[in-house]
Amino acid sequence: MRTFDLTPYRRSTVGFDRLFDMLEANARQASADNYPPFNLERLDGDRYRITLAVAGFGRNDIEITAQQNLLQVKGRKEAQDESSAAFLHIGIANRSFERRFELADFVRVEDARLNDGLLVIDLIREVPEAMKPKSIAIKTGAPLVAVEDKAQAA
Repeated sequence: MRTFDLTPYRRSTVGFDRLFDMLEANARQASADNYPPFNLERLDGDRYRITLAVAGFGRNDIEITAQQNLLQVKGRKEAQDESSAAFLHIGIANRSFERRFELADFVRVEDARLNDGLLVIDLIREVPEAMKPKSIAIKTGAPLVAVEDKAQAA
């Protein structure tokens, strides 16, 4: 895998630190372990779904933490007493895992469900009314600043 040095770009940009951090973290994660496998879906304009294959894990074995712009899913499997079980083959992975998903601004976890070995996490993007684009009416006449300056001069 090729790695890119983003240092020259960091020197000539302002305010893009988070973007470069995300690119570098993504490059590190791509070379890391791909367990458990997952799907990302876009259900509609502002709704998303993450589905993780967590066969063998129960509700009490999984921890989901949502922070600002980060969703973290951890799975910890308690060691089983091997003296009581006589496995001939173990094909279901029981190892612990940690998956991190970078979330865009205003994306929050709406629901999380575990069913048939699949952990389904529904996300929704809710942009606050104050952050949505607004249409600005165009008026005629002198700007307000000029009117205030004339009033102060008099």
